[in-house]
Amino acid sequence: METPGIRLLMIEDDEVIREATTLGLSRLGYLVEGVGDGLEGLERLKAQQTTNPVDAVLLDVMLPTMNGTQVCRALRRFSRVPVIMVSARGDGIDMVNGLDAGADDYLAKPFDLQVLDARLRAVLRRTRELIPAPIEAESPKTPGNGLDIDPHRLSVTLDGQVVHLTPTEMRILLILSQDPGSVVSRTEILTEVWGHGWDSDHRVIDVHVQRLRRKIGAERVETVRGFGYRLHG
Repeated sequence: METPGIRLLMIEDDEVIREATTLGLSRLGYLVEGVGDGLEGLERLKAQQTTNPVDAVLLDVMLPTMNGTQVCRALRRFSRVPVIMVSARGDGIDMVNGLDAGADDYLAKPFDLQVLDARLRAVLRRTRELIPAPIEAESPKTPGNGLDIDPHRLSVTLDGQVVHLTPTEMRILLILSQDPGSVVSRTEILTEVWGHGWDSDHRVIDVHVQRLRRKIGAERVETVRGFGYRLHG
């Protein structure tokens, strides 16, 4: 995937990290804006939502005014823009909290610029693959029993109510719904959603599944211990 024209907003209060990362990504073809305050970043995202939205957000955890988790939760109320959270802590607490707040991916500081580029490409690819195709005929909806998944329109309803999913949650649900009732391994989901060579904490998938359960019903996504997950209607 080519990067020219891809717009990023980096919310990072460390000026040295912000400027160095902006410079490095700019050399790779990204268009990067940077702010150092959580509330300022959120307000900018709101203001640009309908006129000139960014393609992805790099969001630090420790920020003044609003921390990264608070920003991400507020952002998810009005936007599905991909979010990669970054933190200097590597104990997993920030990762789980960030993903649970609605982030799509997580990186620990210090991070390699090439790794960040790869993660950005992956999350942007997932988002672009979820652009609905033109509809020529009524699409099948599976499974029934109150949960309707339209793979062409990329819409999900539960008992007639629209369910708002992030691109990552939608990808996981589409994978599980390809053969409802069959077990899908965690490795298969990780490969399909995040790509080959994933080298981060595998708990990332567990957090996304937990979020999906809260939205469509915990009983619909069964954990098969030691293997993966199974979707029930």
